[in-house]
Amino acid sequence: MTQSPTPPTPQSAAEPLALHTADPAITPPPVRVSREAAQPAVARVTLDRPNLRNAFDDATIAALTQAFTSLAADASVRVVVLAAEGPAFCAGADLNWMRRMAHYSDAENRADAAALAEMLQSIAHCPQPVVAAIQGDVFAGGMGLVAACDIALAVDTAQFCLSEVRLGLVPATISPYVVRAMGARAAHRYALTAERFGAAEALRLGFVHEVVARNALHERVQAMAQTLAANGPGALAITKRLLHRVADQPIDQALVDHTVDVIAQVRASPEGREGVGAFLDKRKPGWLL
Repeated sequence: MTQSPTPPTPQSAAEPLALHTADPAITPPPVRVSREAAQPAVARVTLDRPNLRNAFDDATIAALTQAFTSLAADASVRVVVLAAEGPAFCAGADLNWMRRMAHYSDAENRADAAALAEMLQSIAHCPQPVVAAIQGDVFAGGMGLVAACDIALAVDTAQFCLSEVRLGLVPATISPYVVRAMGARAAHRYALTAERFGAAEALRLGFVHEVVARNALHERVQAMAQTLAANGPGALAITKRLLHRVADQPIDQALVDHTVDVIAQVRASPEGREGVGAFLDKRKPGWLL
């Protein structure tokens, strides 16, 4: 059930920083990809560093990029769920990674930032819809993860924070996604103050789409995935590309011509014809058989 928005109750920017330290001697896979028998068309990508509150490092970024790149090429996958183990969804940067970055050259910093940007793109441009299942707090780079997803569902206890400026850093690579998800005006406030805000405020801003009780999250995510998986897979991929293309663009002749081209091509496609035919014949379309 969607929680009604309530006025924001921002917390002080003096909250603890989103930095967590990994033990270099223990290196389990930071990301797990799985499929459930009950929903075989739904892939689940899980951040699996719960003892570090799923903090980012270069290995996690590489693993996420590989996971989403592989799933994008898998026609049997209709929906991807991005989830996390433990009390936090993603609590920012791994401290050991931050320590290494402090000694990076300009070229190394650029390569490192480019890897993060590529990972966010692999999520945002994944042809399948991506649903964020937010079971805990989301800080710093984790905000970019959520913003890159198509749909975000959060528990009512989750806290959110763009904490970079408190470290003298900026939310650079995540900013296009965050601004698109919450709007420029809200992004100015929360990126400049580094205030925490709760799930109700995230819902009010549109940063998340629904807020549910903790014990209802899994069921709600499954229901959302089932709804998405019932739609034409080609239409979903084209719609995602279309939405990226038209967002914040002037409605000029070039944009109008693009939309005309898209619908004309889709209507004549096998999937488009099958979907319309199934509707008229009152039967299930072929992608559901």
